[in-house]
Amino acid sequence: QVQVVESGGGLVQPGGSLRLSCATSGSIFSINAMGWYRQAPGKQRELVATITSGGSTNYADSVKERFTISRDNAKNTMYLQMTSLKPEDTAVYYCNADLTTGFVVKRRAAYWGQGTQVTVSA
Repeated sequence: QVQVVESGGGLVQPGGSLRLSCATSGSIFSINAMGWYRQAPGKQRELVATITSGGSTNYADSVKERFTISRDNAKNTMYLQMTSLKPEDTAVYYCNADLTTGFVVKRRAAYWGQGTQVTVSA
C-alpha cells in the first residue's frame, strides 16, 4: 500500500512563510515526477510547481520568485518553501506523486495526498 501525506499547512500573515512537506511511503520502486497543486474555494485545482526525478523544476507564474520546490530522494519526500505569502495563496495544497510501485510486478500511477490547508490572513 502506498501513502502520500502532506504536512506543514496553517495560518500565516501576509508576507509570511511556510514550508510544506509531502512524504511518500510503501512499496515504492521509484519516484518519478512530483508536484504541488492547490485548490481555492470555488475554483479549480491548479498547478503550483513540479519537480522531476532529476531535479528540474517548473512553476506557475503566480508563485515564481516566491515559492521553491525541492525533494530529498533519500527520504522519499518533497517540499514547498513558500515565502512572501499573499491572501490569494489561500487554498488546500495537494501533493501529487508519479510512482512506480511493486518490486516483482511493477505498476506506474499518480497518487494524491489528502491535502493541507494554507490560510493567509491578517
